[in-house]
Amino acid sequence: MEEQHAIALLKAQDLTGLEALVDRYYLQAVRAADLIVRDTAQAEDIVQAAFLHASEKIDQLASDRFGPWFMKMVVNAALKSAQKQQRLVPLTAEDDPESQPLADWLIDRRPAVEELVETAELRQSIWQALARLTPRQRAAVVLKYYLDMSEVEVSQALQAPCPTIKWWLYTAREKLRHWLRLTDAPHAPFEPESVSDHQEKE
Repeated sequence: MEEQHAIALLKAQDLTGLEALVDRYYLQAVRAADLIVRDTAQAEDIVQAAFLHASEKIDQLASDRFGPWFMKMVVNAALKSAQKQQRLVPLTAEDDPESQPLADWLIDRRPAVEELVETAELRQSIWQALARLTPRQRAAVVLKYYLDMSEVEVSQALQAPCPTIKWWLYTAREKLRHWLRLTDAPHAPFEPESVSDHQEKE
């Protein structure tokens, strides 16, 4: 089913449209939420609630792009949940296919790194490093590097100024590089970008 048709059905209160959107976005949404709250069961609860909320607010969707609108909703809900917890829970990277994409979007995908991506040790290190970021930094990283949003879109999603987003992303990259001990490697993750002089801290 085409996404535009699914949206039209949902706006007409036909839940067949919601089922089609769940099939398309559920797994991606759970992965995004899980990266922020660090609890798969909780991430699933967040996504299920977000789908229900989206179905109630579907008339507010002004375009035919459900994905970005819905993912912002999921990330914000996950961020609120993570901020309530405000505790560090060590992550263990399970050796399953769903954990592998983490390294794919966190590491420069040039040949020298591709071999490293296949190792369970690197996946575990990435999970543990992400766990040590603040909830807001994790949310910014997920939106920028997992959902491939621009910094302007991340700013809108998190309701924070662009200079603040730039600072969160910069410090997150630096922390991840340090924690992964790849600072001196030829293909270190997250090559730093220019950062505004306005380095607003959290």
